[in-house]
Amino acid sequence: MSFGTSRREGLILLTLSALQFVSMVDFMIIMPLGPQLQLAFDIDAMRFNWTVSAYTFSAGIAGIVAAPLLDRFGRRATYLVLTLGLLACTMGCGLSTRHLQLLVMRCVTGAFGGLHGAVTLALVADVVPPERRGRALGVLMSAFGLASVVGVPIGIVLGTRHGWQVPFLVLAMFGLPLAGLAAWILPPLTGQEGLATRRTMADFVSTLTLPPHRWAFTLAAVLMFGAFAVIPDISTALVANVGVTEAQLPAVFIVGGIITFATTPLVGHLVDRFGALRVFSFTVPLSAAIMVVMTHLPAVGLIGAAPVVALLMATNTGRMVSATTLVMASVAPRRRGGFMSVNSSVQHIASGLGTLCAGLIIEGSPGQPLRNFGTVGLLAATATIASLWIAPRVRPFEASGS
Repeated sequence: MSFGTSRREGLILLTLSALQFVSMVDFMIIMPLGPQLQLAFDIDAMRFNWTVSAYTFSAGIAGIVAAPLLDRFGRRATYLVLTLGLLACTMGCGLSTRHLQLLVMRCVTGAFGGLHGAVTLALVADVVPPERRGRALGVLMSAFGLASVVGVPIGIVLGTRHGWQVPFLVLAMFGLPLAGLAAWILPPLTGQEGLATRRTMADFVSTLTLPPHRWAFTLAAVLMFGAFAVIPDISTALVANVGVTEAQLPAVFIVGGIITFATTPLVGHLVDRFGALRVFSFTVPLSAAIMVVMTHLPAVGLIGAAPVVALLMATNTGRMVSATTLVMASVAPRRRGGFMSVNSSVQHIASGLGTLCAGLIIEGSPGQPLRNFGTVGLLAATATIASLWIAPRVRPFEASGS
């Protein structure tokens, strides 16, 4: 199926990236607001980690439940419904007045957000041919860097000056016109792309059990477990252990976001030129090493912390670009919607498990130093290195006979 000119393809990709930016900020902003939330609701590190992982576990459950259905409906309609649901729930988070209320809203937001991310990746795979897919994913995942450069720092400033609720409310209002743009620019995808396919449960089960798919799910789980054992507690550790003030946190994320925003498209180009597996094999050891350094930082202040956080963000995003390219190549187009939904679920559940494991290891009350963060870093690095053994077993579906 032809999707028009490359200019239109680019506009679609930019629209998806803009809404991915909104989704990423919605997911990320609660983590740097950790010190404020702990004080506002009088919760310890373990309860805060539950607040973070509520999103990821809910996203994982929703993805499993919805996976058999996603390829039965038009991709555009599904995407727009999920976008509007995500924005409504983000506003609900900002209107929460109690910790339990916020916890429930994060669960509902996670259900929409996880499915939204899965459908976004399926749309990119439908619109962009394989020979340009690495660069396309590089552009899409640059939303993470842009969220770190612009969204998270602005959110921290708004939260510090006007209350932690304000970033959620502003984000929801910002996303509404982008949803309108998506309704106008997205093509009505049908046919081989699987959107009108009436998939049977047996077909869905085979999607789960094909060997290349199983390895793809395993790879996603290991990577996300390692990343989210460390990421949710970075802001708290910077303030409690490293000597960075809450007012300086935006600067840390700005530096990290700039580096990530610059390197992510470059990683996409390298994936298209040298292959996803080669690039993945290069970035994973770097990512693991930076995890260990980050979690063992002494009181070095802003100047010492900002470059380490920047390298952590850049290497983490770089490995995900190459890993996602590997994973997307392992599935046939007609299975893509359900597969990406399950893959998103696996990622979110693994992220939640990583966050909870870290919460069980880390000790620290509001305003007190975090203890055992270095142990968490070693665990995360071990899981990350293990992905080097898994990645070569994720084969393209043509090569594996899927």
